Amino acid sequence: MTPNRRTFLQLPIALGLAAQTIDEQVKICRRLPAELSDEEMLFLKQIGLRWARVRFDPKSSGRDYMARTVERYSHYGMKIHSAVHYSYRELDVQLGRPGRDRHIESYAQFLRDCGELGIPVASYDFHPANTYTTVVVESARGYQTREFRLADFRNKVERQRHERIYPVADIWENYTYFMKATLPVAKQAGVTMSLHPDDPPLAVMNGVGKMFVHYDGYRRAEQISESIVGKGTPGWGLTFCVGTWSEGGDKMGKDVFEMIDDFGSRGKIAEVHFRAVSSPLPNFTETLPDEGYLDLYRVMRDLKRAGFSGAVMPDHVPALGGDSGINPAGTAYCIAYMRALLERANAELA
Repeated sequence: MTPNRRTFLQLPIALGLAAQTIDEQVKICRRLPAELSDEEMLFLKQIGLRWARVRFDPKSSGRDYMARTVERYSHYGMKIHSAVHYSYRELDVQLGRPGRDRHIESYAQFLRDCGELGIPVASYDFHPANTYTTVVVESARGYQTREFRLADFRNKVERQRHERIYPVADIWENYTYFMKATLPVAKQAGVTMSLHPDDPPLAVMNGVGKMFVHYDGYRRAEQISESIVGKGTPGWGLTFCVGTWSEGGDKMGKDVFEMIDDFGSRGKIAEVHFRAVSSPLPNFTETLPDEGYLDLYRVMRDLKRAGFSGAVMPDHVPALGGDSGINPAGTAYCIAYMRALLERANAELA
């Protein structure tokens, strides 16, 4: 259940002022590329955005380029809370092939650069054969959105993606190798490696086993991190994707709120992807945040109650009428809705 119209009429109108006072704890953020036009940057400043999660291209982004990006975002009043560098997605890394070490070193250098530039979080995932969607559909409101239908995937889309079948044990081995090489670097740099779950949360896709489709997968990843850098040591956490976890419904071991209570209360959630879906698997459609089946106000309130102090960002922002690029209308809609939820949570928990 989402807050109704009467609830929202009770919210403070001066949300621009609220943004100046609440973002330092729960940081309203937006996923963005490193390269944006001046017009796009000005728009983000105008809607009060103060935090960004920035994607850097491994082929063109060394430390100097990252430093210029940090400076440019700062010029428009934004700090980079987390960064992404897709060298970790190289198949040599995720499938354990020869040549992986050079990509892993590239990622390790990215972690060092993040630390030197004051970027506290590096987001990553580990699923080398995903299919995210089976079809793009028009929502009841008229915007284009992702739909996933399990039967269509199994019967019409799925195929063996790589040269052989990769059981999940092999992927765990490759993941552990990657973490042993990078997590000590992250710890030394003062950066948290923030792990996204597998979307959609299916145990096998396209001939490859998937690790992070259940609470047990995240718990095992935490244990691996503890074996490398020690229990309770900073350096590893979750990019907790509410949308992905909602897709799994009651088959995730712990639901969204139990995950927040567990990992959030221990300071192990570094950032949150704030996304809604119409229903759990076997079929779901992505929706705007006020349309999904999960109570996103309760998500925001529980994050606040757990002491979460990372970034919360809209995920897969849809293009509304006239949108292109960073989808300004869709962005403003999602950011304003999230800001209202956060301000209401602050008022309730004060």
